[in-house]
Amino acid sequence: MSTDEVGPMVELWERALGTVLGAPPKRADRAVDDGASVLAASADRWPTASRSLLVLADRSLDSLWARGWRPADLARLVRRDLAPVHLALLVDLVAAEARRHSPAALDRRWHEQLRELAAEIWWAGDGHGSGLEDGFLPAFAERHRLDRFALATVALELLPLLARLPAIAPVGPAPGARPVEHRATVPVPGEPRMLSRIRALLAKAESTEFPQEAEALTEKAQQLMAQHSIDEALLAAGQAGQSAGVPGSVRIGVENPYEGPKAMLLDAVAAANRCRVVWAKEFSFCTVIGFDSDLDAVELLYTSLLVQATAAMQRAGSRQHLDGASRTRAFRQSFLVSYAARIRERLTEATERTTREAAAGRHLREDGTAEQLQPDERLLPALAAREEAVDSATDRMFPKLTSQRVRVSDGEGWAAGRAAADRAALHSRGRVEKRR
Repeated sequence: MSTDEVGPMVELWERALGTVLGAPPKRADRAVDDGASVLAASADRWPTASRSLLVLADRSLDSLWARGWRPADLARLVRRDLAPVHLALLVDLVAAEARRHSPAALDRRWHEQLRELAAEIWWAGDGHGSGLEDGFLPAFAERHRLDRFALATVALELLPLLARLPAIAPVGPAPGARPVEHRATVPVPGEPRMLSRIRALLAKAESTEFPQEAEALTEKAQQLMAQHSIDEALLAAGQAGQSAGVPGSVRIGVENPYEGPKAMLLDAVAAANRCRVVWAKEFSFCTVIGFDSDLDAVELLYTSLLVQATAAMQRAGSRQHLDGASRTRAFRQSFLVSYAARIRERLTEATERTTREAAAGRHLREDGTAEQLQPDERLLPALAAREEAVDSATDRMFPKLTSQRVRVSDGEGWAAGRAAADRAALHSRGRVEKRR
């Protein structure tokens, strides 16, 4: 198919998209319907619509990557604001765009996000000798049982959402860009054995029916995380005259319901692992800043504790006022805030204990046993230097921050949440940092 054939259809998509973007909110649905009608009515040019949409989507995604966005960020917003079919279209567009980049052009976490989204080419050509680009829309329409108008409608609802997104602080290089100097951008074939051990401990903590066992397993996982961070700090301290790395960052979804307490829980986990958290409530994510191994640990432990907290909250059940009115939301909000506060205390205690023992030469092996080594006087200065580097990186990425308090209005929920944190896992500040 020639460029001459594709160009007019791209322009048709662009005009329809421009009309939707320029429409006042009250006329947005009408603008989508009008644009979809024009696109669907162009039967003679519809065979070129697939390639034309992919051309337009590539441009849009290229712009979003350059403005700091990543595949998981877009999927989170589409999942929140639109329907499953819009998410399916986004994932396929991301998969089509990713084909243009060699694996080496994408960092490790980008590959992980593509894998988690199952962003892959599943469609074939159109059956008439045309390539994947031409076969995409017909295959998508058949898979989701959409006619031309419905398919154009889905696209004209998705693309404006993407087009309106602002630039945000990047957490790694865009595809094909020169990688920044932190190890989070370097693809690795596996993960350290310590992280595998931590992952296994947390999986057991999530599955056990015995609260004391969950507590012991989670605390042991945090101790291993702290030891892993200590080992990394000493390794970096021994690289005098070489690049020991600088802090990186990741985004972790924090979504409704109860996004405030969830952000507090993430902040508690991050603080215990020498990371910082900045909450972007409007985009349903937190940015976590820290060294690469610590970021991996934070993602693992936060995910596990959220599973444990949700299960404990559900076991606590709904609550009602004496007059019969439901107070489930207030109870659960208070439950999770209290849970996060107590988790902060216990994780911090575990990290401080491991650090004291390491300073005295006691080293925790990957299998959980300990060995006595010579104390290393570089340890405490190395850890302090890493914390200072994380603070500096946070200030550069987010020069204007505010703190937001999370309210608690149910005393019974607070007590239940604290008890659950004591059972399930391990100086609450009661707030999280937020972008201004």
